[in-house]
Amino acid sequence: MKISRLFPLWLAVLWLSVMSGVAEKSIGQARNFEADGRFTKAAILLRAAIADTNTAAGERKQLEFELDRLDRIRLDYPLTRAALLTQLKGAVRDLTNEEFEKWLVEKRFDIRGIDGEERFMVSSVANIFWRYPALNPRRTPPKDESFEKAMWENCVTIKQAAALEHSPYVLPKTFDVTMTVTVAADAVPNGETIRAWLPVPRNYPYQTNIDMYSSFPMVSQLMPGTNLIRSAYLEQKAIRGEKTRFILHYRYTTKGVCFDVQPEKVIAFDGKDLDIAAFTGEESHVQFTPEMRALSQTILGDEKNPAQQAKKIYEWIGTNIQYSFATEYSTIPNISEYCRSHRYGDCGQEALLFITLCRLNGIPARWQSGWDTFPGAKDIHDWTEIYLAPYGWLPVDPYMSIFSTQYATQLTAEQRRELRDFYFGGRSQWRLAANAAHGQELQPPKQSVRSDNVDFQRGELECHGTNIYFNHYHYDLDVSEVAAP
Repeated sequence: MKISRLFPLWLAVLWLSVMSGVAEKSIGQARNFEADGRFTKAAILLRAAIADTNTAAGERKQLEFELDRLDRIRLDYPLTRAALLTQLKGAVRDLTNEEFEKWLVEKRFDIRGIDGEERFMVSSVANIFWRYPALNPRRTPPKDESFEKAMWENCVTIKQAAALEHSPYVLPKTFDVTMTVTVAADAVPNGETIRAWLPVPRNYPYQTNIDMYSSFPMVSQLMPGTNLIRSAYLEQKAIRGEKTRFILHYRYTTKGVCFDVQPEKVIAFDGKDLDIAAFTGEESHVQFTPEMRALSQTILGDEKNPAQQAKKIYEWIGTNIQYSFATEYSTIPNISEYCRSHRYGDCGQEALLFITLCRLNGIPARWQSGWDTFPGAKDIHDWTEIYLAPYGWLPVDPYMSIFSTQYATQLTAEQRRELRDFYFGGRSQWRLAANAAHGQELQPPKQSVRSDNVDFQRGELECHGTNIYFNHYHYDLDVSEVAAP
């Protein structure tokens, strides 16, 4: 799930390194205004650069994105101090004004100055419990944690079956899924065509039998199951005063996964397989900064075994990074660095930190995302895969390392360790994987900027070459297990 303090200036420089000409100068100035909280002035400057006849078409798109990005940040930081206090008093039992003021002094909240106003991020209330779990006994209403025991029981069952069957893929389950994306009435002009891309499960050794039963409207284009990012493309005309719905109904079968990794059998990747080597280098949000190299050295020391290195990184994240709901990924210049420097992040930020540290040490690592559909914990979710020969690609979920280590309070210490260790090389059947890499392009190409240019879980929409952002539509995934015949 996808928010932040003012980001360091060097992160802005990182983004600007790919710019040139008018865009580079204007975006640099706009970023300075943004850092000072002068959003309106930044927007005026960007609009002028867009209108400048000397601005190249490619640069104009960069400028348009920067202008849109300012609005996205505003949406991520909607709360005034008074509004935040009101929400907190409804969620934290016996909270006093004095305690709230103390939390402000302690900088417990993500805050930005926007045009002279103090604004707090939209998930501030939820994040106070993630970052300060000692407050959970005062949570109103209490959080439902009943699924924790079921998660642990599921991992034990998968482990036992994998050992018995001598296979990493066991205990298949079939799920019936309906995804609905609903665009608000009059979000676009009457009669205009809305183009929609919705995520669909892709093919994996453990995710098969993907059958599209129906859709509304009819799917115009379905990407192959081997695509790194798999989508169904649909079109529909908007009708004045009515909501516009896009519906996909499909079934798929997925198995529990449990690799019993023996470090002494692991062979370091030699770089010869180019398909695997594509997931070893730097790219957007995966940067081998000096700070990242220093962290790697701190975590790994003299360890050279790839399996042991990856496990150490996984466990370090579980102990040292807290979970926190995030700002929209499209507003963050370098997500892995954000997570490293803040020492908190959501599942995707934690995943990109893990990927970066693995790749820095020559371990092929890639993004995997879609949904976690576990009963009681259903949500969009990101995790990772790493390549360890002779095992191949195996799942690793850094969030589950954090959850098991810091938050699974209904489990014993032994159960928490078992759950943590399981998600290094294992995963439950309650996952829907639509992506095998981050930052991928949609097909057919989207004409406008993406709402999320890193991930793809909630769908992407546009009309007449203009993006339809998340605040104009709602998404829902209805999942039910199909009983075995």
